[in-house]
Amino acid sequence: MPATKSGYFLILCCLFFLLAQGACVAQTALPTLAAPISLPQTMVEEIAVISMPPTFTPPPPVATIDPRLNFGDNSPLSATLTPSSTPIFPSRTPTPTPTYTPTHTPTTTSTPSPTPIGWTGPLPPYLQGDPNRSKLSIHVIFNNDPRIMEFVRQAQPVVIKGVDDFGFLAEVEQVSPNTIIIGRRNWGGQEYAGNPEEEARKFVQAQLRQYQLNPAVDFWEGWNEPDPGLERMAWYARFEAERVRELARYGFRAAIGGFPTGVPEMDEFALFLPAIETAMQYGGILTLHEYSAPVITHGYGSALPGYPFHADRGSLTFRYRWYYEELLIPNNLVIPLVITEAGIDGILGNRPGPAGKGWADFQEYAVAQGWGSNGIEAFINQLAWYDEGVHQDNYVLGFTVFTAGPVAQWGPYDIGPVLPRMADYIRNFR
Repeated sequence: MPATKSGYFLILCCLFFLLAQGACVAQTALPTLAAPISLPQTMVEEIAVISMPPTFTPPPPVATIDPRLNFGDNSPLSATLTPSSTPIFPSRTPTPTPTYTPTHTPTTTSTPSPTPIGWTGPLPPYLQGDPNRSKLSIHVIFNNDPRIMEFVRQAQPVVIKGVDDFGFLAEVEQVSPNTIIIGRRNWGGQEYAGNPEEEARKFVQAQLRQYQLNPAVDFWEGWNEPDPGLERMAWYARFEAERVRELARYGFRAAIGGFPTGVPEMDEFALFLPAIETAMQYGGILTLHEYSAPVITHGYGSALPGYPFHADRGSLTFRYRWYYEELLIPNNLVIPLVITEAGIDGILGNRPGPAGKGWADFQEYAVAQGWGSNGIEAFINQLAWYDEGVHQDNYVLGFTVFTAGPVAQWGPYDIGPVLPRMADYIRNFR
């Protein structure tokens, strides 16, 4: 190293040593939540056997939030972040009696800041559901197709999802100011290891500059399609709860969950409720994915293990209704939901029909099943069926079909050719 830089190097080494020493300070446990969530007695033993890393004390909230990093330029969201206290209740009639009787009050290992950041007063109209608007929209990998922005201009969708390519979302905000924008940056290290709160803070800090450079995004997702199972769900719940709090320190809101199609099971999802409670306090939302194949109705009406049959729910599409009607509604945790990936995905196992991946591989099958006179019409009609269903649930903000702007292996999922018809459908909805 040149002599002119050796002094600076020595100073940096000293600073690094001091920071490392500070990181080794013993961490104290946090008090339990004042109003803990009730879980079914059958899950008590499963919760008890899960070994968790020690907790730590989160830092205090940032005293001043730079308004340029907030949502003041985005009309759907207020620039002032304060907690929400009024949940959204669905228009559908919930199950009169849950299939279990909550008898257990578990303890939690962390608690939000005494002054959480979210929104106050009545929820914005766009979060309450509009029966006169379609909830159909698109997932975008790259804005490499002019039909994507034309769709946004024509359809004015309720929501849109972008992955990695965020620059065009500023234009989305400009031409469709009431569209809810969700972003996610790909992340390679999805490992359930270490202290979950520490890992959540590292995750946010690693992506913070991207958040700051893209203020058009309303909600930031974390991991993609986690499937922690029963043994690691409590870890993941703590990770997501802390990610919510860490984002809020910088003026951002979180979309938590991100679960893939067909999971989690009900006992696993019950362990995720503390994260949902935290997200609601900080103005967050829940996201998950719902696919089926060879047509979108496959699996609709199927029961989940240990639960009775319900004609309006499924093991794949409309799986979310099990979570809401059996757990979230009884526990007064009706968090807004966005299905951030939806459509046809042939990689699902134990299904009928031909081999294939995306919707384009199943066009002939769908036509033969009576969904339409051609492949595009058949796909639009399937999306319309799903749209009509999610309209029965006011807590569902919208769903984004996978995917526009695909690359490589995602070619069979390309909805570019369908975008003009999707825009027509949305404009003519009811």
